[in-house]
Amino acid sequence: MTRTTHGPVAVLGLGTMGAGLAGRLLDQGIQVRVWNRTADRTAPLAEAGAHVAAHPADAVAGTSAAICVVADGEALGAVLRGPDGVLAKGRYPGVLICASTVSPEEVVQIAGDAPSVLDVGMLGNRDHARDGELRLFAGGEQQAFNTVRPLLETLGKEVVHLGALGSGMRMKLLLNLLMGIEVQAMAEASELAAACGLDRQLVLKTIAGSGFASPVMAFKSRRLAAGRFEEPDFRLRLMAKDLMLASKQAAAVGLSLPLANAAAETHVRATEQGLGDQDCAAVVRALTPKPGTDT
Repeated sequence: MTRTTHGPVAVLGLGTMGAGLAGRLLDQGIQVRVWNRTADRTAPLAEAGAHVAAHPADAVAGTSAAICVVADGEALGAVLRGPDGVLAKGRYPGVLICASTVSPEEVVQIAGDAPSVLDVGMLGNRDHARDGELRLFAGGEQQAFNTVRPLLETLGKEVVHLGALGSGMRMKLLLNLLMGIEVQAMAEASELAAACGLDRQLVLKTIAGSGFASPVMAFKSRRLAAGRFEEPDFRLRLMAKDLMLASKQAAAVGLSLPLANAAAETHVRATEQGLGDQDCAAVVRALTPKPGTDT
């Protein structure tokens, strides 16, 4: 059954997740206004019926909610506070949904005195976004959450209000911390297996079918087995960013998280090796034996 929401919805940022969200809303009969930094990504959505805006302020005109899905805090700040940004000429009258993964403090700072803001951590991939199968974890005032809950339920099969603004990002960073460590651990196990003479694909199949594997490990095991990291579900550089954010969160509250710190270091190194725009499972390529090492 098609659901509706009051007024059009803006989607700002049309990467893997943003494009999926916009497509889902269009499928549900909701008017969508889109903006992206590079215009080439707007064409498929324009063909599907979306209005393409020249800048963020134009995109949110007349909308009841605006969903920001950009790569990092710098991009989010530019979309909200930059020239022609959502808040450049004053308050936005709808509910502003920050679905970009940034630090909890950053989303609070960038939001400033905007009256109705939620930060929403999204769990899932582009297929989940397109099919309305995401898990969504929101922070912000209860009234703002209640206003857009029908919209969020159009996008996700599970919608949870966690508490104050910043809570959604805290949950998202925790989930990505687990994912980053799990995928790196599986990559390390597969590299060790191959170096010791075991069949890599058989080992990965065994891991994926074992009681040790989470659904994401089973999913990523197929990428590791095939060695194909193009057309990423989640870019390695974004995983590196999130692991660094999680490590900084831990340090800020006086916690030592050795696994988080080690995973962050490996992912940063992999990004520096030029793997940042590949799928996060490409972290395996940062584990190759050092020259002169016996294998």
